[in-house]
Amino acid sequence: MPQEDLHLRHVEVVRYVTPLREGGSLPALVEADDGFMYVLKFRGAGQGTKALIAELIVGEIARAVGLRIPELVFCQLDEAFGRTEPDEEIQDLLRFSTGLNLGLHFLAGASTYDSLVNTLDPKLASQVVWLDCLTLNVDRTARNTNMLMWHKELWLIDHGAALYVHHTGPSWADVSRRSFVQVKDHVLLPQASQLAEVNAEFREVLTPERIRAIVTLVPDDWLTEPDLSPDEQRSAYVRFLENRVAASETFVQEAENARKALV
Repeated sequence: MPQEDLHLRHVEVVRYVTPLREGGSLPALVEADDGFMYVLKFRGAGQGTKALIAELIVGEIARAVGLRIPELVFCQLDEAFGRTEPDEEIQDLLRFSTGLNLGLHFLAGASTYDSLVNTLDPKLASQVVWLDCLTLNVDRTARNTNMLMWHKELWLIDHGAALYVHHTGPSWADVSRRSFVQVKDHVLLPQASQLAEVNAEFREVLTPERIRAIVTLVPDDWLTEPDLSPDEQRSAYVRFLENRVAASETFVQEAENARKALV
């Protein structure tokens, strides 16, 4: 895919509607100047811009391999919002989040995926498990599925906890071949019976060119590691993901072993 084919729209937040307090980072429902509602993920929240980087990269990888994810947009937040909010906690969050944040298109009327109620095709379940193994997403458990059912289709949300190793310091990308033991707790693992087939298909899609195009979307001012330029930090993400894809048989086998222990 040519790099120029990948872009995110920019919108201005015009109205803060309500906090979504079920999220640990206190996301909010906002209205933007395009007339749409978005779930806004704040740069000033606890995990900072690294959570936004994970949301962006993993979300666009999911989209690239054909999984459904709400549209991601860059949301510009004016400093004036922090002055008018009466809740002090939210006021601080807004003040620390002035500038460029990340929004997910709000899926009105969507319901949380429930494995006791909703059934998925084994291929789709395998695709989601593969994605989460690739990106070390620890946050897709029965307790917190981070999946929605909207118009009878599965949509993936909330990837801020993925790529968690990028919180460990400037050499984080060197552990790209690390195991992902948390796959044993994945809510879709029992249904993921086509991992080998999905692995072959997704490796074809996630070429080095496509990975680089996705990582290039990350804004400079979200890349805050001291002593490293934005381009050097992007290179770390590219290297990490390329190496994970190249060694995907390892995490697929790990997932297969964990699944055999369950079923």
